[in-house]
Amino acid sequence: MKNVSIINPKNNSLLTYTKKGLVDVFGNFFPIVKGVPRISELENYTKNFGMQWNKFDKTQLDNEIEGLDLSTLRFFAATDWDKEDLLGKSILEVGSGAGRFSKVILEKTKGLLYSVDYSNAVTANYKNNNKIAPDRFFLFQASIYEMPFPDNSFDKVFCFGVLQHTPDFDESVKALVSKAKPGGEIVVDFYPIKGWWTKINAKYILRPITKKMSHEYLLNLIEKNVDWLMGVHYLLHRIGLGFMTRFLPICNITESFPKSLTKEQVREWTILDTFDQYSPEHDNPQRIADVTKMFELYGAKVTFSGFKHYGNGMTVSVVKGIKK
Repeated sequence: MKNVSIINPKNNSLLTYTKKGLVDVFGNFFPIVKGVPRISELENYTKNFGMQWNKFDKTQLDNEIEGLDLSTLRFFAATDWDKEDLLGKSILEVGSGAGRFSKVILEKTKGLLYSVDYSNAVTANYKNNNKIAPDRFFLFQASIYEMPFPDNSFDKVFCFGVLQHTPDFDESVKALVSKAKPGGEIVVDFYPIKGWWTKINAKYILRPITKKMSHEYLLNLIEKNVDWLMGVHYLLHRIGLGFMTRFLPICNITESFPKSLTKEQVREWTILDTFDQYSPEHDNPQRIADVTKMFELYGAKVTFSGFKHYGNGMTVSVVKGIKK
């Protein structure tokens, strides 16, 4: 079981740990804040996600007591990875948020998890997951374009629910493939373009306005209006006009959540997912065929591209590949 080297992504020099942070041979210093090394600047275009995941830090975490295992189902459906095969493997997670999938890996496998997120959500992830397996969990605040690891370092690389929120989807795929070892596997999921109608909905009509609002104001606006919007959403489905819900400024409740959620949990998930739709700086859904081409362009042989099903009728668009 060999640990992955930690480097300064600006100059590729090795970083060593001190009590207060990481430092390279040239004296460049990266502080450790609330348990997490901060390789990137603390404030950036992902500020909304930092706010979001520190407020809803446990909303999407699997909870066996409550019978929730959506993250586990999604992770293993998308990757097709065998739990036993991950023993001692180096795994890179890019865009971990509050750590819903970090928790799955640390609890269900014996892999070495290296996780990055560009936002301050790493604070929530550290709080949620560091005590599970601190000897197998290495968490950093870092950009997908400047990760603190050498190229060709990881047996497994995955990035879920993140790529559409990066400034350059193509360059993001390139960055992921670069970190996998030859023969290593890369798995991503993302918002898909299913047809010309994909962007004809309230989300893409209103986002030019909502993404410029203060995050606090937007969240407050959602919380004040969520109940009547949920009521209209359910009504439209009951009377056979479910297709009209795309014009409501609310997430797709009926297709986004597991059936096992309580009414209170559905409300909380609705607020979270609606904020997640309207607050990001970037939102760039992609055609599966185009992401497949990106994999091939950057040296990964595609082994799967399409939709994976999990839970009660839930789906996610996935591309998988092996680095050549």
